[in-house]
Amino acid sequence: MPTRVLLADDHALIRQGLKSLLEKQGCQVVCEASDGQEALRSAEKAQPEVAILDISMPVLNGMDAARELKKSSPKTKVILLTQHVEDQYVSEALRAGVRGYVLKSQAADDLVHAIREVCRGCVYLSPRISGAVVDAYVSKTCAPADPLSGRERQVLQLVGEGKSTKDVAVHLGISVKTAESHRARLMKKLDIHETASLVRYAIRHGLIQA
Repeated sequence: MPTRVLLADDHALIRQGLKSLLEKQGCQVVCEASDGQEALRSAEKAQPEVAILDISMPVLNGMDAARELKKSSPKTKVILLTQHVEDQYVSEALRAGVRGYVLKSQAADDLVHAIREVCRGCVYLSPRISGAVVDAYVSKTCAPADPLSGRERQVLQLVGEGKSTKDVAVHLGISVKTAESHRARLMKKLDIHETASLVRYAIRHGLIQA
């Protein structure tokens, strides 16, 4: 039986290229998504064995989508596709329950191998990823966890993308008052008090691209 895969990336051409690559290697791409929220909805319906998520997606980034998938589709193994080699991203991915971390520059060589490894129950990291980050994670000396809740990160990402509080409420299916409350709470936690600084924080932490 072919491995059933969800493919999520906000660039249609990249999805097409990856789909062609995977199908030539015997995988079955059962659903595609262009943002993290769409990926969650698709995974809930299709229950794929593997979800390949671009880390930088609009509305809900790959890292937070991975956290939500762990709850809503626990049997789905997540592989993050990213350009980030920094230890902080790898450590955060491991904490989020990600089973594979593949660099986009090596995707053609690594992705199929990563799928095979995670389906065997292993963790796969692209060879360029430093072994030191794995040692740090195992020994619990990696960077402290993000102080924000999952919902607060979602609000932060949407604010960083230029969404108004009303837009945030619509995207997340919550009231404007609740969206305002989340925004005020995350600003207090981060000790950040203006939108421009929130945007810079979101960029530094990979929630949005510059």
